[in-house]
Amino acid sequence: MSKIRIRKADGTWVVRSGGAVLGETSRALELSEEGHAPVIYFPREDIAMAFLDPSSKTTHCPHKGDATYFSIVNKSSVTEDAVWSYEDPISDVGEIKGYLAFYPSDSVKIEQI
Repeated sequence: MSKIRIRKADGTWVVRSGGAVLGETSRALELSEEGHAPVIYFPREDIAMAFLDPSSKTTHCPHKGDATYFSIVNKSSVTEDAVWSYEDPISDVGEIKGYLAFYPSDSVKIEQI
């Protein structure tokens, strides 16, 4: 069994892509999973969903459930499958329902401000 810990992330977090701020929140969650870097999850209400386009990609995690993906679309670029969400997570990690996580990359920056 993978050890997963979810806690409120300290401070205010922002996610940017292609020069646009996609979201800023002081309600982020930090999910730590053994063997993986911690991941910041943003409440969906604090993200500009107009920039996100649902993708056909899905994955399954035995510890979290089925993830659905979104691509980030802005005027300068499309970043495929850069965002994921557990719409109906396993009850052990139920706190992440309604939250979005982002893959950091050259075009996606996640930072504490």
